[in-house]
Amino acid sequence: MDIQKNLKEVLSQLPPHVRLVAVSKFHPNEAVEAAYAAGQRIFGESKEQELSRKQAALPKDIEWHFIGHLQTNKVKYIAPYIAMIDAVDSYKLLAEINRQAEKCGRVIPCLLEIHIAEEDTKYGFTFESCRQMLREGRWRELDHVVISGVMGMATNTDNEDEIRREFRSLHTFFTELKDTFFSDSEAFREISMGMSHDYPLAVGEGSTMVRVGSRIFGERGY
Repeated sequence: MDIQKNLKEVLSQLPPHVRLVAVSKFHPNEAVEAAYAAGQRIFGESKEQELSRKQAALPKDIEWHFIGHLQTNKVKYIAPYIAMIDAVDSYKLLAEINRQAEKCGRVIPCLLEIHIAEEDTKYGFTFESCRQMLREGRWRELDHVVISGVMGMATNTDNEDEIRREFRSLHTFFTELKDTFFSDSEAFREISMGMSHDYPLAVGEGSTMVRVGSRIFGERGY
């Protein structure tokens, strides 16, 4: 498994404005170190305990993204160092991130997770529930989080037209939110979509951040 070669291959397919989150969950520290040695600095993890172990052991200039479903009772463990929380799926979670960030004297960038897939995954705002949360306006009082954009996962299918349609719907929704709620926010600029099997399609539909794991690190060692 040539991690550095794989990493360079993925990067060569990304336009300069698209950032790569290397998904290192379930992979050992050595795999992260190999990618780090090739220049990669943004890594994604989805389990708090695994992330905390890696954060303690690996270089301190790594930007760690929390990309999985985050339980409110785990926020306090990652708040001191997390660079971005990529999957905020409720106001309650956003408020807890704000509370823990305040204790650390930090402002934590967050992405709103939007459910765009046909599959009944449990997490993510619907378009309407996200609009409703933003209309209520309580988020404007949270001084220790900044909403930096949206994140979504397409249906796991071979139907490229369906995948493109879902990605396009997220891009359209991002533009709506930007115009309606975030027109004065420079921070609200990320459309995080695209993973190992579909990131070229996501880039074509306007993604600014892709999350790629198995294409870089190989299949995971569960």
